[in-house]
Amino acid sequence: MSKKILVFLEQREGKIKKSSFEAVSLASKLAAENGFEKEIVTIGDAIENLTEAAKYGIESIRHFKNNDLANYSPSAYTEILSNYIKENSIDIVLFSNTSLGRDLAPRVSINSECGIIVDCTNLTALNGDFVATRPVYAGKAFIEIKLNTQRKIFTLRPNVFTAALDQKAKNANITTVVVNSPNVKTRVANFKKSEGKLDVAEAEIIVSGGRGMKGPENFKMIEELAESLNAAVGASRAVVDAGWRPHGEQVGQTGKTVSPSLYIACGISGAIQHMAGMSSAKYIVAINKDKEAPIFSIADYGIAGDLFEVVPALVTEIKKLKS
Repeated sequence: MSKKILVFLEQREGKIKKSSFEAVSLASKLAAENGFEKEIVTIGDAIENLTEAAKYGIESIRHFKNNDLANYSPSAYTEILSNYIKENSIDIVLFSNTSLGRDLAPRVSINSECGIIVDCTNLTALNGDFVATRPVYAGKAFIEIKLNTQRKIFTLRPNVFTAALDQKAKNANITTVVVNSPNVKTRVANFKKSEGKLDVAEAEIIVSGGRGMKGPENFKMIEELAESLNAAVGASRAVVDAGWRPHGEQVGQTGKTVSPSLYIACGISGAIQHMAGMSSAKYIVAINKDKEAPIFSIADYGIAGDLFEVVPALVTEIKKLKS
């Protein structure tokens, strides 16, 4: 009997998150290479881009629906997913390692008796088993892990896996399951976000500022550089603790772990906790007047100079190129 691999599609405010499509693409690859059966589940109410899922190789989706499930409810989501896993003999479950995924996956792991590995940067099938790769020691090393449990859960770091489009994709078959009286003990009431700003957890480009910015008023430079690159604004823990920037922008071990294509660190010395959260970026650019700053040890490109001169010059040159 072939193994069954399940992907949980995470939605927020009625829209499937991009990182979930990355998990779908990985599941499609594993299924094609190893003869696994692939299943897709989402939970919510009205989901506007559910039909787009077909572009990523999804043939069918099971949508558990109820108005009380529109926002995340730990108790209800855990019960629905755990029951589905046990009733359908699921072997492998993939979550995105978002804030919701990090909360939900361990709950499902306990309820459905699954082993779990979080924050995976690679996942391969070997002789019918799975080998996961994840960072350890604040990103300084990587380990490969196998689980001995019958059922397994893996959470995948966003922006590491590619959400590949399927050129042969057809319309996905959506099966709606109306959930009567879901077990909603607690739930997210609403979301507050800065309108028009990108989430650092999923952004392709991030421009971050640290204590070298000298004050919250100087983050206008960071915002201008980010706007010119269509990037998200990030911040170090010291900046967030000082109240200069909101916690949602914090990058690092106690903030958000990011894997953008380009990470620009401005006035960030490179504490190990910060580097743990962004060292997996494909390209890192560091701007710091201290030539000995630790951030330069992991940077692909370094500019040892005054950021108050370098950043405006970068903005000017980028605008020239775009015009």
